[in-house]
Amino acid sequence: MAPTTEHDQSARPSTLLITGGAGYIGSHTCVALQAAGYRLVVLDNFCNSQPETLDRVERISGQRLTAVHGDVRDRALLDRVLSEQAIAGVIHFAGLKAVGESSEKPLDYYENNVAGSVTLLQAMQAAGVKTLVFSSSATVYGMPQFLPYTEAHPLAPVNPYGRTKLMVEDMLRDLQQADAAWRIAILRYFNPVGAHPSGLIGEDPQGIPNNLMPFIAQVAGGRRAFLNIWGNDYDTPDGTGVRDYIHVDDLAAGHVAALQHLQRGAGSVTLNLGSGVGHSVLEVAQAFEAACGRPIARQFAPRRAGDLPAFWADSSLAQQVLGWRAASSLTQMCEDTWRFQRGLQTAS
Repeated sequence: MAPTTEHDQSARPSTLLITGGAGYIGSHTCVALQAAGYRLVVLDNFCNSQPETLDRVERISGQRLTAVHGDVRDRALLDRVLSEQAIAGVIHFAGLKAVGESSEKPLDYYENNVAGSVTLLQAMQAAGVKTLVFSSSATVYGMPQFLPYTEAHPLAPVNPYGRTKLMVEDMLRDLQQADAAWRIAILRYFNPVGAHPSGLIGEDPQGIPNNLMPFIAQVAGGRRAFLNIWGNDYDTPDGTGVRDYIHVDDLAAGHVAALQHLQRGAGSVTLNLGSGVGHSVLEVAQAFEAACGRPIARQFAPRRAGDLPAFWADSSLAQQVLGWRAASSLTQMCEDTWRFQRGLQTAS
């Protein structure tokens, strides 16, 4: 075999470390990154995901990836992966994400989300890897002082999950301020839903779903008897809560665009990724009925403490900076979710 030349090395695809890459958003982003020509190393402890998901990512992309079973709190493992794999950048998804659970187990959330991020950043700094895309959340905004949320909205999260995300954001801003060599994209998600069109990967939470769309899908599939709609007396068009839902494939495309923005040498950014449109719980249920061709049994229940009446994103800055915008309709989100749910039923 001929020796590798310097030119050959520069022509190789960038190798990325994806923490939490077997999760719902992570797995779809892996597909998008492989389609864009990146080589992937996925680190996941599989606390809320399955190793089989990474096999499915490979089936969709037709490309191999390197899977590492481990935790972002394991500094020795991070040091080894960052050095042995010649990592060029990191997309950081790993963390706990259930809002309700974060109030019940706050220390778990601070340890995983905040301490885990500190360990990751220390390992990256030691390895000289200073390109990072961080999975943040619209929960950092808290109660809306105005709508839609722009990136300039005050940050006042109302639950431990949101506070962990804001703490990591603050760390990243301090780090970039201290060392201009860091290139960081902070992406604030709204409500990711949907599934890959292949039906091979999607959202399949362990236990009772915390989010609306997978719960509706399980009702449609007969895994749950009915949907509780928490509150029908909000000041919204039909009385039910309004949220900004974004197709997970649109969200994945946003990560690729943010990474490429950083790799071009552009500045660090903080951006909303949402559809910019609000849909009520009833609207989503009705759209899902149309997608699956069967009724969604539902009942109204009292409001839950801490739920907001309505929120949605202004994502115009992401369009301006990255040339990115969400393209999928609510109908597409429901159809893709139902296709994935049917596949789960067939598999079981």
